[in-house]
Amino acid sequence: MDPVKVGLLGLGTVGGGTAIVLKRNAEEIARRAGRGIVIDYAANLDLSRAEELGLGNVRLTQDAFDVVNDPDIQIVVELIGGYTVARDLVLQAINNGKHVVTANKALIALHGNEIFAAAQAKGVMVAFEAAVAGGIPVIKAVREGLAANRIEWLAGIINGTSNFILTEMRDKGRSFGDVLSEAQALGYAEADPTFDVEGIDAGHKLTILSSIAFGIPLQFKQTYTEGISKITAEDVSYAAELGYRIKLLGIARRTDAGIEQRVHPTLIPQRRLIANVDGVMNAVLVKGDAVGATLYYGAGAGAEPTASAVIADLVDITRALTADPENRVPHLAFQPSQLEDTAILPIDEVETAFYLRMCALDRPGVLADVTRIMGERQISIEAFIQKEPTSGVDKVDIIMLTQRVREGNMNEAIAAIEALETICSSVTRIRVETLG
Repeated sequence: MDPVKVGLLGLGTVGGGTAIVLKRNAEEIARRAGRGIVIDYAANLDLSRAEELGLGNVRLTQDAFDVVNDPDIQIVVELIGGYTVARDLVLQAINNGKHVVTANKALIALHGNEIFAAAQAKGVMVAFEAAVAGGIPVIKAVREGLAANRIEWLAGIINGTSNFILTEMRDKGRSFGDVLSEAQALGYAEADPTFDVEGIDAGHKLTILSSIAFGIPLQFKQTYTEGISKITAEDVSYAAELGYRIKLLGIARRTDAGIEQRVHPTLIPQRRLIANVDGVMNAVLVKGDAVGATLYYGAGAGAEPTASAVIADLVDITRALTADPENRVPHLAFQPSQLEDTAILPIDEVETAFYLRMCALDRPGVLADVTRIMGERQISIEAFIQKEPTSGVDKVDIIMLTQRVREGNMNEAIAAIEALETICSSVTRIRVETLG
């Protein structure tokens, strides 16, 4: 049987990794797929990159539309990133009746509903395993391996840059800015690190996971995102003193009132496995009603780990090329007609426990005022630390862990506490999840 001809858009880190692994493992991949998979046409602005990768027999172009419009190409692999030109290329490929593989989480999170509808109409597949958690096959696990389950919640460390920064802050007591500079020097963070450290990248990935877990349309605009740029070395130290570690978590949970869909720094008990995922590694914890809690761990980025997921999608599509489109695995796990328009809860309606740190004047009655404000809003205190004042300084740190409370109530309490004359700075608030 003739090999499947692939058009590759982008020969950067992931594109190069995909080309290398396809060539190196060609025989093994063909054994799994039932036929060969070859790159026939590639688009890249720097054409010399193809020579570096040993793509001597591959047709080359600087115009990606040449590839998506070529009649010989059966599967288009989009690895150029972004969500403007990439969207146009993917929709054009679908319109031309080609299957698509992408690692582009922003594209899927923002335009996936439109893309999947177009693919459904044309009877083609769009595969995106590499869009979430790099080489970890978490999309396949949730969409297929856990198909018998009603997913109750999931929580993931799905941004390696933020996890590296928080790990270094914990292990070495370094500041956020200091570690960020090192992450940029090591290539873990971009020159503009906003997407990574402010939770946007993780928000894109969580949006995708939530849709697959709960059978809802993709709704990135409803995903609450908060980053790690305000986390201090003191917060990391206090969390450890209380038996917790701070991680940037993406959390999606089914509740009677709707779906929680949120990304933010989170205190996790240090005994939890996911709390011990360090450096640039990723992990996703998924709780199903039948299977219980399952954990997926591995490299969340990198050339060959991500290429592993891209090629797995290529193998899946190759296996399904002759299948009836109605019998293929749905893009978002549930049949398109069965997606539910369940509301995404606003962050004010979410219930969680909290870590609070406040700077207070060393005066009698300060703690009584704070606890009174908390009690008036039905907020119970779980644990409490008050540091001794430094000699000659009349300010002290007060650290509290609360029991679970509605976020709107906590916002009111924090506003009232910050209005006290004895509180000398803004209250630092980090959400707490036990993930039990």
